[in-house]
Amino acid sequence: MVSQAQARPETFPNSLESHNDFASMELSEVVSNAILSAYNGGLLNVNLSSPPGGDGLASSGAATSPILTSNDALLFHEKCGTLIKLSNNNKTAERRRPLDEFNNGVVMTNRPLRDNEMFEIRIDKLVDKWSGSIEIGVTTHNPNSLEYPATMTNLQSGTIMMSGCGILTNGKGTRREYCEFSLDELQEGDHIGLTRKSNSALHFFINGIDQGVATPLTPPVVYGVVDLYGMAVKVTIVHNNNHSDRLRRNNAILRALSPEGALRRAAPAAQAEPERLLFHPNCGQKAAITHEGRTALRPHATDDFNHGVVLSSRALRDGEVFQVRIDKMVDKWAGSIEIGVTTHNPAYLQLPSTMTNLRSGTWMMTGNGVMHNGTTILDEYGHNLDRLKAGDTVGVVRREDGTLHFFVNGMTQGPAAWNVPPGVYAVVDLYGQAAQATIVDDVEVPPVPEPLPEGNNQVSPSSPSSGAGGSDLRFHQLHGSNAVITNGGRTALRHNCRSEFNDAIVISNRALRDGELFEIVIQKMVDRWSGSIEAGVTAIRPEDLEFPNTMTDIDYDTWMLSGTAIMQDGNTMRNNYGCDLDALGTGARIGMMRTAKGDLHYFINGQDQGAACSGLPPGKEVYAVVDLYGQCVQVSITSATGPMDNSLATSNTATEKSFPLHSPVAGVAHRFHSTCGKNVTLEEDGTRAVRAAGYAHGLVFSTKELKAEEVFEVKVEELDEKWAGSLRLGLTTLVPGEMGPGAGSGLGLPPSLPELRTKTTWMVSNCEVRRDGQLQRMNYGRNLERLGVGSRVGIRRGADDTMHILVDGEDMGPAATGVAKNVWAVLDLYGPVRSVSIVSSTRLEEPEGTHPPSPSSDTGSEGEEEDEGEEHGLEQGQNQVGIMPTALEFLENHGKNILLSNGNRTATRVASYNQGIVVISQPLVPQLLVQVRIDFLNRQWTSSLVLGVITCPPERLNFPASACALKRAAWLLRGHGVFHNGLKICEKFGPNLDTCPEGTILGLRLDSSGGLHLHVNGVDQGVAVPDVPQPCHALVDLYGQCEQVTIVSPEPGAASGKSAGTQGDMEKADMVDGIKESVCWGPPPAASPLKSCEYHALCSRFQELLLLPEDYFMPPPKRSLCYCESCRKLRGDEAHRRRGEPPREYALPFGWCRFNLRVNPRLEAGTLTKKWHMAYHGSNVAAVRRVLDRGELGAGTASILSCRPLKGEPGVGFEEPGENCAPPREEQPPPVLLSPSLQYAGAETLASKVQFRDPKYQRTHQAQVAFQVCVRPGSYTPGPPSAALGEPPDPHFSPAELEWVTKEKGATLLYALLVRVE
Repeated sequence: MVSQAQARPETFPNSLESHNDFASMELSEVVSNAILSAYNGGLLNVNLSSPPGGDGLASSGAATSPILTSNDALLFHEKCGTLIKLSNNNKTAERRRPLDEFNNGVVMTNRPLRDNEMFEIRIDKLVDKWSGSIEIGVTTHNPNSLEYPATMTNLQSGTIMMSGCGILTNGKGTRREYCEFSLDELQEGDHIGLTRKSNSALHFFINGIDQGVATPLTPPVVYGVVDLYGMAVKVTIVHNNNHSDRLRRNNAILRALSPEGALRRAAPAAQAEPERLLFHPNCGQKAAITHEGRTALRPHATDDFNHGVVLSSRALRDGEVFQVRIDKMVDKWAGSIEIGVTTHNPAYLQLPSTMTNLRSGTWMMTGNGVMHNGTTILDEYGHNLDRLKAGDTVGVVRREDGTLHFFVNGMTQGPAAWNVPPGVYAVVDLYGQAAQATIVDDVEVPPVPEPLPEGNNQVSPSSPSSGAGGSDLRFHQLHGSNAVITNGGRTALRHNCRSEFNDAIVISNRALRDGELFEIVIQKMVDRWSGSIEAGVTAIRPEDLEFPNTMTDIDYDTWMLSGTAIMQDGNTMRNNYGCDLDALGTGARIGMMRTAKGDLHYFINGQDQGAACSGLPPGKEVYAVVDLYGQCVQVSITSATGPMDNSLATSNTATEKSFPLHSPVAGVAHRFHSTCGKNVTLEEDGTRAVRAAGYAHGLVFSTKELKAEEVFEVKVEELDEKWAGSLRLGLTTLVPGEMGPGAGSGLGLPPSLPELRTKTTWMVSNCEVRRDGQLQRMNYGRNLERLGVGSRVGIRRGADDTMHILVDGEDMGPAATGVAKNVWAVLDLYGPVRSVSIVSSTRLEEPEGTHPPSPSSDTGSEGEEEDEGEEHGLEQGQNQVGIMPTALEFLENHGKNILLSNGNRTATRVASYNQGIVVISQPLVPQLLVQVRIDFLNRQWTSSLVLGVITCPPERLNFPASACALKRAAWLLRGHGVFHNGLKICEKFGPNLDTCPEGTILGLRLDSSGGLHLHVNGVDQGVAVPDVPQPCHALVDLYGQCEQVTIVSPEPGAASGKSAGTQGDMEKADMVDGIKESVCWGPPPAASPLKSCEYHALCSRFQELLLLPEDYFMPPPKRSLCYCESCRKLRGDEAHRRRGEPPREYALPFGWCRFNLRVNPRLEAGTLTKKWHMAYHGSNVAAVRRVLDRGELGAGTASILSCRPLKGEPGVGFEEPGENCAPPREEQPPPVLLSPSLQYAGAETLASKVQFRDPKYQRTHQAQVAFQVCVRPGSYTPGPPSAALGEPPDPHFSPAELEWVTKEKGATLLYALLVRVE
């Protein structure tokens, strides 16, 4: 009810302008309150005489504001954040690249706000990618002079912001729970407003509802400010004189107050939008649904690989695409995301561990195949889902005709199943590597080609016959029971190809004319059956044909080619015809034609194979017929189908148009051959290749054979990131000019390099090495998927018959061996790589990456180890030449890459990574210890030296490329194992020789009973091989990393003398550090950030994006150290060490990259780092600079409990501040939380994640930061973890001592900045 004191106005305003009695309240505000009152049954009073708040401002003449003119209206200021785009006469602001960037979206009003003036905005667009959302408030800063921050809460003066449901003043939380609404939960169409009352109170409004006083004292001159942060992408200023906006806001009020308001968006009154696709809450045991049903994830993806099945909340409509984006992946498991449909209702389904286990009503795409009810029906269907990366999309749709289609990155993979019933639910199985996926709305998916009626000559751009000369030849709608016709009648395939090998006959839709070619291309094959495609003609009309199991069963009016046999009416007429259909592979083209004389000719890849038979009835119609038999699964009609020239003399010699060897392109002598994929165009005199369409058919070749040691190198010019995959390159024995007529258009070439199998081909794709499509090696070199614009990649055929790949001038090592002499370079412009240009001439100088890195350019492991390593390195350098007097020397007969020096006591491998075997000339004498020292390691390679003995005379031995190839009278120690004649006879013997650092001394000794002992730095590791025949010679293989060794000393007995003493000192130091291996290497080698470590390079690029002063960090070579799995295994790092007085254990930062900080020179850094304990402190990107400026962890550091100060714990920045927001002097600084385990301190709840785009490869990653600190003993209190973690992340530490808390100033010393990137 309206109170007596609140007089009802005599007249209700009939216009939208301000009335005298409504000086400071808009009409829409009155209507909103009326709606609220009516909705709540009169619980809210409607005040029509004064504005909400009861300040009595209406009676004040000063409060009456005139009607704003158009040029006086509130707009956004032209100066705004770097990613903001203004439109709609500066009333609309939008953040560019919303899926790549989450901040730099600050906008301000063009003038200060007046007292009681409403500044209101409408949320127009949100994205479901980031955490956090819009923030709004006021600031005293003039936008003309303000240097806009990345986010407004970073501004530490004159700013009041509402963030989430709290209030921040000058970047610090002043009210944690300001209102019930949270800005992070608002949806598109919601309104947010604010006003500064004349009494200096600041009020915020959400959908017209006053949230009360946010702060009582607001400066008199303030500008409105909006931060389009996180999910918020686009907003528009709402002027209350806009009728439609007022109605929308009032609808939003009703929706917000309704019970279902938070779960659905308001739909236009005119039409009901279809219910939004969400994930059903019933999901797998290890799965979770978040973001209001839009995102599914496996929270513990590194612990479990299955039980991640999720289904759509409702059945799919016909033609409705269900598409998800892969948000997160883990590298631990095999397999990845699977997608499909099922007839089972998720509300009643007992979900299996993986969806392919369901035996009814389910169709799933898994890998590159399709399964129905757990059985494979298509083995090689489409793009392999196991190779997708984070950011890729997969989708599924059921069409009205009952066909099921899958999509990968928006590209249709073709029909996968038929006769799928309506009302199916979408299914996603977050299996293996796939950890999180989000439903994608409003995607533009290319339409699936509609079936065309017979005779229709319309050509689909995606069909193999694109650009055909108007031929109406198609496959007939009648066919064998296992055949399927798709792509408008141009493609035929045999489904269930793994379980069925016949019943797949297809026939042309009309009879062939005389001289008309019917040509098909083989698109898919399976390596399962014997026999393959059969092709020919028949005089039987399709309507009259009862399709048999195979066409050679027909006993009348049929002529077929099967293998090399010509068959008529099921009987063999001729053997050894000019071609063999069983030998054809993917990409081969087969054509058939009847001449006017009645002869039947076959064409293979455009080449006429001659008359197969004659006597076909000239006046009788014949139809082309193809039998998809055995290995052949799918074919398509090509654009060559149609009438041919009158003369059938198709020249057997291709007319090759080669580019001249000399051209105006300076310094470039290599060219691309004119034979190339059908989607490739060559430019700039054959030095540039561009894929003009699609993602495949991009093969290009060199014009000439590559000579020994000749490098063919290209530079990536252009990327198209909508495609997945990578550039592929290799060597092939296929002569490009022998492709036949039309080779220039690449009609005889397969769509991709792995399918080039007509000649022997070696290739590298991603980081895999293949020969003729068969996988030979994984994890080779750098992943070619990471190439960016400007990256250089080359290929070299070595003189030792090896193939090498070079990336940005760095040789990745041998990819393949036994490469033929006459080979051409071949590249596949596949996926994202759209164009390349040649940058090589005929030969290149040895690239810089192949030179051994300087030892001074590397970094040690931990602080104390670095210092000791320098001392040891100095001693080794002084003693390197001084060899003890001995007659021992290396034999002159050795591997071809070995150079002997220093009186044949030093052996150096001068080239490649192998051919480095050396043998000590004198036989081993019992009880005589023969030792060699590792002088130099080249971290470019993997693996290292091999040590052992041979019992055959070495003088005339023809040494193989590596000692592992010795198959007679050889006992070898390699890695952790012992081998005899190439076979492993013992595992896990002694230390891993592949991790020996430089300076390690290795020795061999025969005991009195003939047992072979291994000594490492003078320590006997026990008997490796018993009863070794004598005489025998010690052998060393300088393999991989090991490039130089020197004979040190022969010593009687076991380890003794000076060497033993040195080792004893080292072991004592190592025992203090808690190293528990049976042998302790010396200080880790001064070698860590390898040139080939991609993770180290990625972390370094992120660290550079932080724009931190260089003076804070140690200069090279001690600047950084990588603790990725490869680098730390290479150094042999232990997981835990001990530090301080008394010693206390801490974990090494495995999985992170460390950037060493300079220590204050006034501190006794050397003493502190050894006497203090080591710990870690999780942080966030915004706090890094402040911590470094301060020089220690202390007051003002952002809480590690959250990346958002607003969400922190009480007492960590949320107390009500005193005047001017200054804490009292006696206030103690907040406690600093530390941990000896980075697995705990680096957890996401403690070290917040941020997303960034890699400037080199333009890929999006997540990153975390932390600090490694020295902590004064006694200054902290150990205790249990305070963060809400499910279980202790590092079981090595007691949960009662996992978290250290200190409040003492000066108790911590910053040691290093740590970075982890996902």
